[in-house]
Amino acid sequence: MYWPEGALEMITSASNGRVKWVVSLMEKARMRRKERKYVVEGIRMFMEAPPELIAEVYISESFSRKAGVKGSQEEACLRHLEERKKAIPEDFVTKVSDDVFRKFADTVNPQGILAVMDMAEVSPDKMLETKKPLLVLLENLQDPGNLGTILRTAEGAGVNGIVLSRDCVDLYNPKVIRSTMGAIYRVPFLYTEDLTATMRELQNRSIPVYAAALDEKAGVYDSYDYNEAAAFLIGNEGNGLTQEAIAAATHICYIPMEGQAESLNASVAASILMYEAYRQRRTK
Repeated sequence: MYWPEGALEMITSASNGRVKWVVSLMEKARMRRKERKYVVEGIRMFMEAPPELIAEVYISESFSRKAGVKGSQEEACLRHLEERKKAIPEDFVTKVSDDVFRKFADTVNPQGILAVMDMAEVSPDKMLETKKPLLVLLENLQDPGNLGTILRTAEGAGVNGIVLSRDCVDLYNPKVIRSTMGAIYRVPFLYTEDLTATMRELQNRSIPVYAAALDEKAGVYDSYDYNEAAAFLIGNEGNGLTQEAIAAATHICYIPMEGQAESLNASVAASILMYEAYRQRRTK
């Protein structure tokens, strides 16, 4: 799929309505929730995107030129799209000037392609399809990089799903999406209005919840057996878990530390727990 010069009308004004709409999706969680859409940027995120969820594609003027070079990454992107979308509407791909694309970009050196994606609906039961599900529960996590890293690590550790409290950072934030390195497409996740109620529901299904916290009742994290179903509960970066969440957990665990640091980064702590469960299950 390559359009010769002039084949696509090019948007050159940042005040264009479609440009403003894409920018609002990039910047505002409220708009993303209202439209049920989000934006992914860059060649890798585009190539890994499920084609059935791609709503629109925007390419820069320079990307369009490079797409005419056989064997280029840019040509591969558009060929990838053409092979997976059988009936592409005429206005599915929009070309914008390089200056306008920089208005879109959330990266320092934009690659010239982004896609507007439809949000995928996730059923809670999908996370529990396996016999011994491994889940991660997040309470009031605020840092986009931490959340993205947790999703990326969750995929590597074989986690079956992520459950976020409603006050967590928006998972469709561009910084979160970028740091997932594509895991956002493959790891089931959902937000819950009442995290403690969700914890009780999991426990009713014989899925114990392990809260990561410094508490007098806590046991060392690797002293527990995670070979059966398990859910790890991770708290806010600065304040940790609320007392309500800790009280609702089945077990409390902590990660021993040397030195004078009081705690680990939230994504690091979550990664240690996820990979301990993976280690136990892999070596059993």
